[in-house]
Amino acid sequence: MREVTTLFLKIAVFVIGLAVLALCIFLVPHIANFAAELYPNMASMKYLVFILMYGAAVPFYFALYQAFNLLRYIDGNAAFSELSVKALKNIKRCAFIISGLYVVGLPLFHLIAKKVDPPIGLIGLIIIFASSVIAIFAAILQRLLQEAINIKSENDLTV
Repeated sequence: MREVTTLFLKIAVFVIGLAVLALCIFLVPHIANFAAELYPNMASMKYLVFILMYGAAVPFYFALYQAFNLLRYIDGNAAFSELSVKALKNIKRCAFIISGLYVVGLPLFHLIAKKVDPPIGLIGLIIIFASSVIAIFAAILQRLLQEAINIKSENDLTV
């Protein structure tokens, strides 16, 4: 049963990766061109959108890779190992990096929202909130897993 569950999660990670790749290929250039059309006097607007969106995609894909590794560790009965703790730590760092990038990019969203419609500015806040929740959740799991590993190693030494 566990292998089926992790297989489902591996497929979900793969599908999420494909969906974000499709967004990066098809949607981000349109958003960058739209932002450049809104502010034709700011030549760098298009490149700022590219830097923000593609810059956030790099840690996102690294976090997906770490999640896939974590699922492999679970399949290999190595869920309670330092490798799992390290994967969770990397996921936490990636989520904080994504949050930081979008916090820095909030003025860009604000500029676009001033010309279009205010709800577009909420997209940045939603991404910041979601990645912060993921980072905090990964930090809690990392701490719990580290404590479980410490208890397990203490029990192994006393027996």
